[in-house]
Amino acid sequence: MKMLEKGVTAPIGFCAASAAAGIKYEGRDDMALVVSGVPAKVAGTFTQNVVKAAPVIRDIKLIKEQETARAIVLNSGIANACTGDVGKAANEAMAEAIAKVVNVKSDQILTASTGVIGQHLPVDKVEKGALLLKDALDDTKEAATKAAKAIMTTDTHEKQCAVEFELDGAIVTIGGMAKGSGMIHPNMATMLGVITTDCAISKELLQEAISADVKESFNMISVDRDTSTNDSLMILANSLAGNEEIVEKGEAYKTFCEALGCVTKTLAKMMAADGEGATKLLEATVKNAATKEDAVKLSKSIITSNLVKTAIFGSDANWGRVLCAMGYSGAKFNPEAVKLWIESEAGSEVLFEKGLPVEFSEEKAKEILLQKEVKVIADMNQGEESATAWGCDLSYDYVKINGDYRS
Repeated sequence: MKMLEKGVTAPIGFCAASAAAGIKYEGRDDMALVVSGVPAKVAGTFTQNVVKAAPVIRDIKLIKEQETARAIVLNSGIANACTGDVGKAANEAMAEAIAKVVNVKSDQILTASTGVIGQHLPVDKVEKGALLLKDALDDTKEAATKAAKAIMTTDTHEKQCAVEFELDGAIVTIGGMAKGSGMIHPNMATMLGVITTDCAISKELLQEAISADVKESFNMISVDRDTSTNDSLMILANSLAGNEEIVEKGEAYKTFCEALGCVTKTLAKMMAADGEGATKLLEATVKNAATKEDAVKLSKSIITSNLVKTAIFGSDANWGRVLCAMGYSGAKFNPEAVKLWIESEAGSEVLFEKGLPVEFSEEKAKEILLQKEVKVIADMNQGEESATAWGCDLSYDYVKINGDYRS
């Protein structure tokens, strides 16, 4: 398996584009388009929030009813959520505008929006943007990068990656792009994300793969405990790699899922590290828990604790906050069996073991916590299950960013 410095155009048969439609922003691209040259099997996962945006409602219906799709159009700046029938009509108009560009029926176009809730999507600007997207479509790395940048809101940089691997003697590629910086919390895939692949795989197994994958990737990140109304992760598989179609859960399916996980976990970590106002990526790994459920609960509880997040921001080795977060996670464990330590490129330091604090160097611990990527590891010593979750520190800038987000 080989990681590529590419995005959604890495697999055979995919093009991407971006355009400055002026939907909300001036002087920057705010629409993106990803197109497969042939019909592609489609699957997706979406927000579990009861309040769902117009594009989410439409996409869920189309993916359930249809085998394939040809394109996904995305806009940033306006979420098109809580906009009633006017919002549904605007979303349909965006799909129809792209359908004309791609020369297919509108039900072959999936849609996604991100931005401010409650504002209406300007159809005239969307239609102008569709024409600009048509002229910009390309299969280059640059086109993929521009598309990844166009879907950003409070993100500080684009998020994309790709991986290639071999199946049945054929080189198969999976590419992806995502946006997400705020309203990030485990409850599906708190973001907008597009995954492309030239793998030949049945729709049923594609859906099963992406549904299982988010439990280990995007469901294991959190920035601020808020789950958006627009969270959407969609995958297109156009079969152009030439591998034998994956129709059962054998070795080929396992290899595909491993490659998919490589892409999604990379994107998930990028999102966690780019949390609003974040200065550090926080990774929490729980080892040797009694059950998988316990391991997940414990790791998530650590990364979502505001007190842990602020301690990481201040480079304070306050192990009591970590243990406290574990204690209210809902998982049952023996505190006197736990070993707790921190790690980064600056080294590692044990903080707590067998129910008691361990004498450690505060200076060394601070040096460890000053790094851009910090790990907290908890060995429960009660079983064989493990889980890893990703989050970020909580800084002053988070409040600044969200205090005036609408303006």
